[in-house]
Amino acid sequence: MSSKLARLWATKNKDDEWWSSFVTSPLAIILNFIVVDIKFLTPNKITILSFLVACISVVFIVLGGTANFIVAAILVNLSHVLDCMDGQMARYRNTPSPSGSFFDKVTDQVQVIIWFGSLGYAAYAQTQSITPLFLAFAGVSFYSLRGYIKYVAVYTIISTNPNFIKDAARDNTVPQNAPNAGLGYGIWANLNWFIKEQKKILSFDEGVFIFMLSIALVFNLLIPVLWIFTCTQIFYGIGRGVQRGIEIDRQSKSVIRK
Repeated sequence: MSSKLARLWATKNKDDEWWSSFVTSPLAIILNFIVVDIKFLTPNKITILSFLVACISVVFIVLGGTANFIVAAILVNLSHVLDCMDGQMARYRNTPSPSGSFFDKVTDQVQVIIWFGSLGYAAYAQTQSITPLFLAFAGVSFYSLRGYIKYVAVYTIISTNPNFIKDAARDNTVPQNAPNAGLGYGIWANLNWFIKEQKKILSFDEGVFIFMLSIALVFNLLIPVLWIFTCTQIFYGIGRGVQRGIEIDRQSKSVIRK
């Protein structure tokens, strides 16, 4: 039993996002302990199930009301637990695939869009103000911009360095396993790991969004959370664009000098 748990813990990403790192990912490991050996269940099926649960949570958000919001918050976190499970299962079975990774990332993007879109609608239904709709639209747009900037940056670099992907793949051959914490480590080691993980909250990525959605729904703080979501995504969207542009400019000048 302990050997199986240790193997599952080793599938936990070193670079897990904030809420994922110490909440949804450990819960995913516990669930995987129960189902990982069931051959019928595959990582792709878990991805589909995660997306379906996310869609059901959106229905409860749109319906509104305290009870529906609490159910939605539970479903949002369950969806994210399942989202952690698929990758863990693939690594545990040593069956990761490019297509699985692709669909996992695409569904993650869609889930953020429909979650905050439905949150904006729910806030509109409460206030009859278009402000939350605008906030949801702007937040989702700039969140999508973050991914688009990464794509454009990679495309631009490849146009000048065709070996970029091959070099990047070589750099990522070392598995990104879990840090020195978890099973077999003492209380202080785990506490130290937990404290260090808290800095990840500043990234305001999907792992943080799950926590933000939970707070918004459980405490009915829809508009404040939408403001935080939108402002952070505008900041990171513009900031990442400037950062990537400067990096590409430096690289191009370096190539010219050579």
